[in-house]
This record gives sequence, structure tokens and C-alpha cells, in this order.
Amino acid sequence: MTQQVQGRAALGIARRVAGHLARGVIMIWVVATISFVVIRMIPGDPVMGQYESLIQKGMSPEQAERATAVLYGFLPTGSLWEQYLGYLGSLLRFDLGRSLSTPGVEVTTLIGSAARWTVLPVLAGTLLSFLLGIVLGVYAAIKRSGKLGDLLALSGSLLHGVPVYVIGLLLTAIFATLWPILPSGGPVDVEYEPGFNLPYLASLLHHAVLPVATYTLASYGGWILAMKSNVVTVLGDDFILAAELRGMKRGIVFRYIARNAILPLFTILALSLGTLFGGSVFIEKIFNYPGLGLLLVGSIGARDYALMGGAFLMITIGIVVANIVADLLYTVIDPRVRSGEST
Repeated sequence: MTQQVQGRAALGIARRVAGHLARGVIMIWVVATISFVVIRMIPGDPVMGQYESLIQKGMSPEQAERATAVLYGFLPTGSLWEQYLGYLGSLLRFDLGRSLSTPGVEVTTLIGSAARWTVLPVLAGTLLSFLLGIVLGVYAAIKRSGKLGDLLALSGSLLHGVPVYVIGLLLTAIFATLWPILPSGGPVDVEYEPGFNLPYLASLLHHAVLPVATYTLASYGGWILAMKSNVVTVLGDDFILAAELRGMKRGIVFRYIARNAILPLFTILALSLGTLFGGSVFIEKIFNYPGLGLLLVGSIGARDYALMGGAFLMITIGIVVANIVADLLYTVIDPRVRSGEST
């Protein structure tokens, strides 16, 4: 009997994951199609403009066609359907074309190089703010009638309403100008040789303090307010009242409260991680971090359509993966989902 229940649960999880994968593939296809249409519908048709420019420079039509296909990932001639099929074929080969603003460099190379400067600071800041908001949110709910609980809730409300770039500028003014103990820009000091060595790693961490602190403070307010609201709701549930009447230890009751209140926030957490690939434009500009946000802004200014399309596609893939991770986390945490929800 136990094996049958476990089998049904495993089958339910497999179906959920398969459904998410199918929807994710459709979402990626839709975004890729929109990117193709946008490039083709921009006034002046940059693809055909590049093709004609190469012919004017002395290339034969065949050479200009191949060169333009390398830049944009699809042939500039033929019917729109043939160009679209060529574009999808390039995506299946992970060929996003080459950058116009950085001649000769593939878009995948630029995105891969920039992603690390976005992923690590935003990931660290998001997880820190989540943990901090969860712990303090539970305490603020339990002690909501006291001064400390009110102070924690007030701190969340204030920080939740401050734009992320304002927090970044304030931290820079305080810790890099008025009290200069932290660097104000750049990912690392240039005098250190890149590699797995202590001076270089220490410089990376030193430069990452302000960006990570900015992301943490910017997200902290939302987490603590959401967690406090969820905990207050859970405190009124029958199973909590029954546990207290039975004389259950306070620590066990606290774990029940936290576990049930945190469930809705895991989906939000994973989705917030999914947007980290493109949601750091202002912070990377303030701290001169060469990440995806700064790369996307530069591609828009340079009208680098291949790089823009690749960056948007990467953001979409990140969100799709985050949705799948959120569903799996919810399945692990909530036993009702593990049982297949069929009971």
C-alpha cells in the first residue's frame, strides 16, 4: 500500500514537471518569435540594411547574405517563413548570432561573461533578504503588540517603498564617500591577477559588499511584510490553537507556524530569482558592474538587435527555470502536494 502511494506521488510529481517543461518550451518559443518579429518590423529593417550595406562595401550577394546570417542568426533573403525557420534552427544550435557593438564576438559569449556578474550578487542579496525577512517577519507577527514588533514592521514598510537605485546611491554616499571603507565601483581591483587566489577573491568580496547589501535591503521589506501577514493568518488556524491547548512545546508550535506561513513565499522567491538576469540595470550602473543589466542597456543604445534578443531570451529561460524550481520546492515542502493532491 505504501509503495502504491509513493508511486502515485512520484507519478504526480513527474506530470507536474512535464507540464511545466511543456509550458516553458512554449513560453521560450513565443519570446523567440516575438524577438524575430521585432527585429524584422523595426523601421528601416536592420537586417536588410546590414545586407545592403555589405553589398555596397564590395561583397557579393552570397557573401553579404552569409555575413548577415552570422550577425542575426537567420538569412536576410528568402520568404519570411524561410527566415523564421532559419532563425529557429540557429536557436536550437544555441547560435544567437554575433554582436554588432562588439564585432566578431558571439552573443552567447557576451551573455555568458556578463551573467556571472549579475547572478552571484543578486542571488546572494535575494537569499539574504529572504532569510532575514522570514525570521524577522515571524518575530514581528508573534510580537506584533510590542514595540519591537512594530519597529520591525515599520522598517519593512519604509524599505519596501524605497526604490532600489535610491538605496544604492545612499549606501554609496555613506560607505564610499562619507565613510570610505568600501569601494564605490567595479567588480574587482585591477592590480590583482584573476584566478583562484586569496587576494583576488578578497577583492571580489570587498567590491560585492555594497551591491549585495543593496539587493538585500531592497527586497527585505517585501519579505518581512509578507511573512508577518502569513504568520498572523496561520496563528488563527485551528491546528495551531489545538496544539497550544494540548500543551505542545513552544518551539514545535513555532516550526508549524513558520512552515505553513512560508509556503506561499517560495513561489515568489523562485520567480524573483528568475528575473535576476535582467532586473539589475540600475544597480549595475551605480556600481559599474559589467552584468546582464548593463549589457542590455548598452545593446539598446548601440541598436545591437542580436544582443538584445539574446538577453531577452536569457531572461525568459531564467523565469521558466525558476517556475520549475518553485514547483519542485513547493512539492518538497508541502506533504499535501507530495501525496499527489488526489486524496
